[in-house]
Amino acid sequence: MHNSHEILDTFDWIVTGAKAAFLVIVLLQVVPIMVWVERRGSALMQNRLGPNRVGPLGLFQSIADVIKMLWKEEPISSHVDRFYYLLAPVVSVVPAFMTFAVIPFASSITVAGRTIQFQVADLNVGLLYVFAIASLGVYGIIMAGWASNNKYAMLGSLRSSAQMISYELSMGLSVIGLILVFSSLKLGDIVRQQGEILFQLGPIAIPKWGILIQPLGFLIFLTAVFAETNRLPFDLPEGESELIAGYHLEYGGMKFALFMMAEYLNMTTASGLLATLYFGGWQLFPGMGLLLKWFTGFFHLEGLGADGLRILFEMTSFGIKVGFFMWVFVWVRWTLPRFRYDQLMDLGWRVMLPLSLANIVITGVLTYYGWI
Repeated sequence: MHNSHEILDTFDWIVTGAKAAFLVIVLLQVVPIMVWVERRGSALMQNRLGPNRVGPLGLFQSIADVIKMLWKEEPISSHVDRFYYLLAPVVSVVPAFMTFAVIPFASSITVAGRTIQFQVADLNVGLLYVFAIASLGVYGIIMAGWASNNKYAMLGSLRSSAQMISYELSMGLSVIGLILVFSSLKLGDIVRQQGEILFQLGPIAIPKWGILIQPLGFLIFLTAVFAETNRLPFDLPEGESELIAGYHLEYGGMKFALFMMAEYLNMTTASGLLATLYFGGWQLFPGMGLLLKWFTGFFHLEGLGADGLRILFEMTSFGIKVGFFMWVFVWVRWTLPRFRYDQLMDLGWRVMLPLSLANIVITGVLTYYGWI
């Protein structure tokens, strides 16, 4: 009996390790791909060519950049606090990897009588974990600005801390409406409940996606996400026109690359959360279910084969939703100008906070009377 428990524990550890390794590998691929998408997207919007020399359509330009970053000389200025200066990029990038651990990217599959969840950590406080770990990223930015011993870097880090604290409040309050509706903090439960039918329009079934029952909460969360990731129009911590480069002014080479990696990983996590909370997560798009049935019947798949194909379809659906929001980040960057700092703070405290509180009241009333 003791040996069987050890075997089960070993199986769980292997599965968890495999899921974590898969997630890390995928997230590492996101960074060079998004650098290319950012460049090509900006070129598209500005009627330019963008990267087109290194590889077809400039696809290998990001690889060239990685090689350059790896081999670039990284002198450390004498005026910096060396320990915290070197620690800051690590403190920024580690929480960015950890946050995605609770986001489900597919449902589950049964292998040898064991149910495998496609989620590294299925925590019963998943949403709280996301906010707790995501809030740690600001320490890396503050550390970088202080340790650089540079007034522009320090101003950038102070801006970032004030900005992230301000918008984290509205972001946290915006998801309370979802918690009231779905009665769970587990992201897996929230996604599964979004597969239910909200209402029927003839032959068309409208799913209970978060955006349909919490449209105001979605807009607040989306706006706060841009501020939390320091992306335009909220990139005040890096404001080039007044701060040169902001909190990472004194950084170069791979240390600078780690800050950029943290930004793109935070974008990926934010896109995954938007897809999970408001767009059904891994729930299939309308029509994909019929396509799945056709493929299953055409290839005569049963049991584990059919389940594997279903997981593949769910991961594809989730990937499309995440990819769409990643593109929205690029789209907004090259569309909207940067806010002034007073406008940013006014939006956070005088608009976003009251709206998020109003959303909780409205959702509470509608839930009490059973209208949602």
